[in-house]
Amino acid sequence: RKTTRGNKSAMNSLNSAVSPNATFVRPLFFYINGFSNIPHVKYYYIFLCCVYAVTVLGNVFIMFIIYNEQSLHTPKYIAVFNLATVDMCGSTALIPKLIDSFLFDSQLIAYEACLANMFFVHFFTFMQSLTLLVLAYDRFVAICFPLQYHVIMTNTVMIVILAIVWICTAGLLIIAVSLITRLSFCASIVINSYFCDHGPTYRLACNDNSPSDVIAKLCITILLFGPLVLILLSYLCIIFALLKIASREGRLKAMKTCTSHLILVAVFYLPISVTYIYFKTIHPNDRIINTSLSSTIPPMLNPIIYTLKTEEIMEAIKKLYKRNKISSAPVNP
Repeated sequence: RKTTRGNKSAMNSLNSAVSPNATFVRPLFFYINGFSNIPHVKYYYIFLCCVYAVTVLGNVFIMFIIYNEQSLHTPKYIAVFNLATVDMCGSTALIPKLIDSFLFDSQLIAYEACLANMFFVHFFTFMQSLTLLVLAYDRFVAICFPLQYHVIMTNTVMIVILAIVWICTAGLLIIAVSLITRLSFCASIVINSYFCDHGPTYRLACNDNSPSDVIAKLCITILLFGPLVLILLSYLCIIFALLKIASREGRLKAMKTCTSHLILVAVFYLPISVTYIYFKTIHPNDRIINTSLSSTIPPMLNPIIYTLKTEEIMEAIKKLYKRNKISSAPVNP
């Protein structure tokens, strides 16, 4: 097979470049293994290509609507705009390289390019998680403290929160990726994933990789499952607040503002949770399919869900359509 020949060629090139007495080995490149022994797998990559196209179009559309509609210049929609940005950037960091690697048989990746790929893919994945937390906080304040909402949540406050999230996430990921540079790869350069995944990469090291293991667990706890716990707690508080509302109509109206966010949380966290829970027992191919879908499908669905399930977005689209229709109408002399 072509893949096997490329694998052997990669290993031979590495071995020829390294002195037999070398104690620290930094390879020139890594080999991304991807799927093994799956027939017609190229159709899956073509499917991901279509997913990427829909993702870019959908998120650009949401960003365009929010930017052009003055009524959507609110804390909630600043966070939604941020989510659309993160979704589009995350898909761009992952899918084009994935297509290039496997659809065009270019599975070798330079050492520095691998570290960059690792940083950006994980960075935007964690940013999705944290943006969902920020949106949950917005809904928590809106429903539990409705009278104080416009004092607590202003556009400036939301921008500051998101800036802190970006800086802290980038800081943790820089540390995680920097620790990879301290590892020696003397045995194998074959990464058993579909991109330069942090876990499968640091586990290839010949020397002590415990600092990388610690930072990996720290990032997953703080940036992935920590936000999930806080989101669930915020909705527990929201449920208690809703029970205090006397009218059924009032409860339904308040809950309706949360439905799109709840769907996004479920779509993002359920596949990832399954992967981590069954990590040791799941087949590598199943793990790669599950993680690749959980990384690519939510960014595609998010703008669709927000468009269909959010009245403000639908109203903004209608207003924009009417405005364009009026401006393009012929003027009678």
